[in-house]
Amino acid sequence: MSWDEIDAELAAVPGTVSVYAGRLGRRPGYTRLPDAPHYAASTMKVAVLAALHRAAEAGKLALDAPVPVVNEFDSARPGAGRFSCAPDYDNDEQVWARLGGTAPLRWLAERMIVRSSNLATNLVLRQVGLAAVAEVWADSGARHSRTERGIEDFAARDAGLDNRVTAADLAGLFGGIARSRLGSPAACAAMLDVLLGQERTEDLAAGLPPGTRIAHKNGWVRGVRHGAGVVFPDDAPPYTVVVCTSVPPPTGNRATDGGTTSTGTSSTGTTDAGTSDGGTADEDTDGRARRLIARISALVWAARHRLGTVG
Repeated sequence: MSWDEIDAELAAVPGTVSVYAGRLGRRPGYTRLPDAPHYAASTMKVAVLAALHRAAEAGKLALDAPVPVVNEFDSARPGAGRFSCAPDYDNDEQVWARLGGTAPLRWLAERMIVRSSNLATNLVLRQVGLAAVAEVWADSGARHSRTERGIEDFAARDAGLDNRVTAADLAGLFGGIARSRLGSPAACAAMLDVLLGQERTEDLAAGLPPGTRIAHKNGWVRGVRHGAGVVFPDDAPPYTVVVCTSVPPPTGNRATDGGTTSTGTSSTGTTDAGTSDGGTADEDTDGRARRLIARISALVWAARHRLGTVG
């Protein structure tokens, strides 16, 4: 299938589908709406991971130092007080089992990625700060992406502080890690090791032959499903593939950061990573998005020998 045929097929998909596919350090072989903004969902956790390793490399913190596991965080909205995560809408019971105790930052960062733990994300973000995450985006060349709040910080969200990404910016972020542009070779290799350990393999990885190495992170909330990563074929140079899908929620029905539904409006109409209680319709929408991402991943894999030109 040609890129033009793929583009025509994606044009018929409801909502916004953005794609970026290309070899590391080269012009992309295929893009579609690469600069269209999407709610970040859990893909923002990759920037938090990079900020953590950069801070450790700078001697600002120790990855193996234990930190308190708490569920109370300062809102990014000045004067808004504190917020908490909902345990029912997290994806990792192991982090919650340590509530009231301590855990090493390195372990929390791993759970943040491989199981997409929301609590672990806020704990790591509490240590590195939003400014450090913004520096990661800037150093990766991002033009539109931003991380302005923690997960389930409703007060900040309602004040217009939100987490957004584009397919092109996510490609730059993953490429910066894979090419050791966002830290030392040792630090970036450590980040890649975490991303290679991803346990949620239902979208991008599902489109690849079994055993293919892929360092990736996905994100999903009601109406949103993204997959972004670097694929390492045995017979071709590594390449970046990013697929972002967003479907507008029904009018008058939005999901909160934990995945429950309520009436009213918000600045995003979307949620943070977690499960959703929206029933069969939501499951069908997410299932279609997962299959679409897997199909695009498979098509890019088939074209891996002819991706891009020297940039």
